[in-house]
Amino acid sequence: MPVQHTQRAATARRAAPSDRTARLLTGWGRTAPTGAQVLRPHTRQEAVEAVLACGARGSIPRGLGRSYGDAAQNAGGTVLDTTGLDRVLAIDAAAGTVTCEAGVSLHRLMTVLLPLGWFVPVTPGTRYVTVGGAIGADIHGKNHHVSGSFTRHVRSLELLTADGQVRQVAPGSELFDATAGGMGLTGLVLSATVRLLPVETSLMTVDTERLPDLDSLLATLTATDHRYRYSVAWIDLLARGTAAGRAVLTRGDHAPLAALEGRGRPARAARREPLAFRPVRLPPAPRTVPGGLLRGSTVGAFNKLWYHKAPRRRRGELQRLASFFHPLDGLPHWNRVYGSAGFVQWQCVVGHEHDDALRRIVRLISRRSCPSFLAVLKRFGPGDPGWLSFPTEGWTLALDIPAGLPGLADFLDLLDEEVAVAGGRLYLAKDARMRPELLPAMYPRLDDFRALRARLDPRGLFTSDLARRLAL
Repeated sequence: MPVQHTQRAATARRAAPSDRTARLLTGWGRTAPTGAQVLRPHTRQEAVEAVLACGARGSIPRGLGRSYGDAAQNAGGTVLDTTGLDRVLAIDAAAGTVTCEAGVSLHRLMTVLLPLGWFVPVTPGTRYVTVGGAIGADIHGKNHHVSGSFTRHVRSLELLTADGQVRQVAPGSELFDATAGGMGLTGLVLSATVRLLPVETSLMTVDTERLPDLDSLLATLTATDHRYRYSVAWIDLLARGTAAGRAVLTRGDHAPLAALEGRGRPARAARREPLAFRPVRLPPAPRTVPGGLLRGSTVGAFNKLWYHKAPRRRRGELQRLASFFHPLDGLPHWNRVYGSAGFVQWQCVVGHEHDDALRRIVRLISRRSCPSFLAVLKRFGPGDPGWLSFPTEGWTLALDIPAGLPGLADFLDLLDEEVAVAGGRLYLAKDARMRPELLPAMYPRLDDFRALRARLDPRGLFTSDLARRLAL
């Protein structure tokens, strides 16, 4: 489908001083800070003018800063803060879609749409992600094995490209496939129309069980995951021996109205307003955290406690939506827990036929005693059409590691090589340090992406620290 040109800017003017600030930016992992001029446009005309006036170091869109590495940083250049483009434009109940500007967060969509009986089609582990960011990273969630990634549910989008034109981009076009997972490097998403999921309540019906080792976990997911819309396993990467890879598996679906006839507190509270969305919010994490909390022995003790406190098998528990999808969102600034040096989130995917590589990776992490509180394993369904989209059919493992851990760089290089040899890949939205020579093996459409960028943006006006580091 050809791309249509719908708008051209004749001239550019300097953004108002109140919309321009010099800032030091990091990703959510709080590593590698770099300075940039941050512009916050509030209209599409201001966005066009900001792009055309961005200067030799170019610009990159930034939403709520939840990319873990340097994807939304641009040292010495311009960063386009999209949160000023935050309007919900239309809700089509008959079609089951919402049209909104790119700076609208998933949190805002849930607040607006849940009372109307709709839910976003895909959500990651945080709802503080903008729609533009969801497209640029092609986010995935606990339902990838059923629903695919976010951009599978995007009906159309408006993209502001480096020449100042606003293009209507449809699924199936080259520009759509380059933008889906393209980390903001094809242009600035201005708005999108997204297909929604109908729901009857704001509660989840959840099954939980403990699995004693990695083999049991993989076998259970392979045999029964198709029965659930959502599925995720917390995995203990510090357990060794016969307990290596033990996990707490949590799976579920949106609770129907009939589930509110039960007795538990969530059911009683929801009967009056079954679609109410009231997430719990705790006091923010402290600015300083004792370094001893990040030792392998401390995290190992925590993981052991967490595993054993989970039920051996529990069926049909009602949980609040925010507790099921976004437990960490209730603790503002939880990324401070890893200390002033920050942390790295490493996430890979390897095919089902390479589960031996997954086992080796888990053993390596366990032997290294990486102090990771947050490690999850999920099962991906078929891959997504975006040329740089991360999900591909197989197993995905994600873990947080303190950035100050001695020897971390060499250890992660070793894990990267295991992934590359197995034909897997790393998630660009999480990456902060991958070696660029591994990228072509991980993303076979990389040359197509580079060629389209060269045609669309020959001066490289859309760029980022990530793009320069990986030669995207």
